[in-house]
Amino acid sequence: MGRFCVRITSVSNLKFKIYKKDGQARTAVMTLNHGKVSTPVFMPVGTQGTVKTMSPEELTSIGSEIILGNTYHLYLRPGDKLIKKMGGLHRFAHWNRPILTDSGGFQVFSLGLANKSKKSLVKISEGGVTFQSHLDGSRHLFTPQKVLDIQNNLGSDIAMVLDECAPGKSDKKYARAAMERTHLWAKQAIDYAKKKKFKMAIFGIVQGVTYDDLRQESAEYINSLNFDGNAIGGLAVGESKENTYRALDVVLPLLDKDKPRYLMGVGEPEDILEAVERGVDMFDCVAPTRIARNGQVITFGGKLNMMNAKFKTDKEPIEKGCDCYACQNYSRAYVRHLLIAGEVLGIRLTTIHNLRFMMRFMEEIRSAINSREFIRYKKNFLRRYV
Repeated sequence: MGRFCVRITSVSNLKFKIYKKDGQARTAVMTLNHGKVSTPVFMPVGTQGTVKTMSPEELTSIGSEIILGNTYHLYLRPGDKLIKKMGGLHRFAHWNRPILTDSGGFQVFSLGLANKSKKSLVKISEGGVTFQSHLDGSRHLFTPQKVLDIQNNLGSDIAMVLDECAPGKSDKKYARAAMERTHLWAKQAIDYAKKKKFKMAIFGIVQGVTYDDLRQESAEYINSLNFDGNAIGGLAVGESKENTYRALDVVLPLLDKDKPRYLMGVGEPEDILEAVERGVDMFDCVAPTRIARNGQVITFGGKLNMMNAKFKTDKEPIEKGCDCYACQNYSRAYVRHLLIAGEVLGIRLTTIHNLRFMMRFMEEIRSAINSREFIRYKKNFLRRYV
């Protein structure tokens, strides 16, 4: 029998029940305000309150139990207060399962990185970050408290605290300064959350770039604040895979094992396997939907470019054995034709397939852990995934 643990955390009513472990890999069920989520889980990204080209019904049909929304974008358009008036993001977007919203910090700091040749669009202080909207140039202030208020207005199931995501090649001086601001904001956020008694779960974020001592310091501090869950940020932003895995090796042993652990922005299958082996529970990435819009699909035998001429007369589905709507009904030749012709159905079909691949992949991972065969599964997957 596996190890059983039910944890009700200190900020919200989130419950996290661990069922089985295989080494450090584990399966669990996370109970949130809008339902249960089986982990390890991949979360499709719905930046503007929608996963691109997918309807909520299609997301449900492929097995998605939780999606992401973006605080920065939804705050600017249509506005969190409008969404609250419309009954919250779940009702507004016709999605009745859990939603995680990020803090918008990554998008805000990306504005500064993308405009190095211009007057800075971002100003950082201990109180928060001031930025200019990419839509109309208007100025706004995100504080740790305001970011939680916005996510509360959205009706998030899981809210991420404001953090400063330093670029992957930052020098140590800047990496430490960004980490310390992240810690300051995290403390302000958790204190505010307790005062306001939010019903949404709130996750802290570990930073520190790829400096082992900073990662250790950050993990210990964020973990001490007793969030509902802990996230690892600032990875998969330009550093090598070896540095990513090393950072996980430093951080994960320092995070509460009875709480969900979320590796932000990571979605490549090989990276997910490495992280699951180390004990990560949650993942998200825009890659499956982004590459789908460029005609690329993910299969258990690797990635394929469906616009390749070799598929022009191919009667086979995108992937044999796949149960997604695209593979059950259409040939590679037809999908290629749609993509070449610029028809929207083409990218809808590749998106459906890619997201269903991610759901099947996570289902297989959970099954392997429950059977205590995760390492064997990992080796067999990587042998096929070329």
